Amino acid sequence: MSDSLSDSPNIAVVRHLYESRMAPEVTAEIVAPDLVWDITPGFPLGGIYHGWDSVGRDFFGPMMPDYESFGSVPEHYYADEDDHVFVLGHYRAETKSGNKAEVRFIHLWTVRDGKIVHLVQAADSHVLHQALNS
Repeated sequence: MSDSLSDSPNIAVVRHLYESRMAPEVTAEIVAPDLVWDITPGFPLGGIYHGWDSVGRDFFGPMMPDYESFGSVPEHYYADEDDHVFVLGHYRAETKSGNKAEVRFIHLWTVRDGKIVHLVQAADSHVLHQALNS
């Protein structure tokens, strides 16, 4: 595994997604049409979404109104020989009620031919639920 910027073109693709804050022109360029977006059970709106349109409409659409701000802060990137990029980091969230939370995550991305095809997310759902419900 590698934590270097230059060691993996797959890391560069995933890093570009985070740095763009999922800008529409970037997602159109680097997200595959058959994307599978797998959010851990117990996380708000946890489940499996198919395609970027569904991710936006069915995951982010209902989720974001609960927050003043919500973003991913990647801390470490690792790549393997099987088109996977592992990202350790945290979500930084502020709810509409003013509660703040930092929620640890691991994202496992699969990149093929320069396109993101799969995300498996695991996060500390309890911390986020506390912020949302207190």
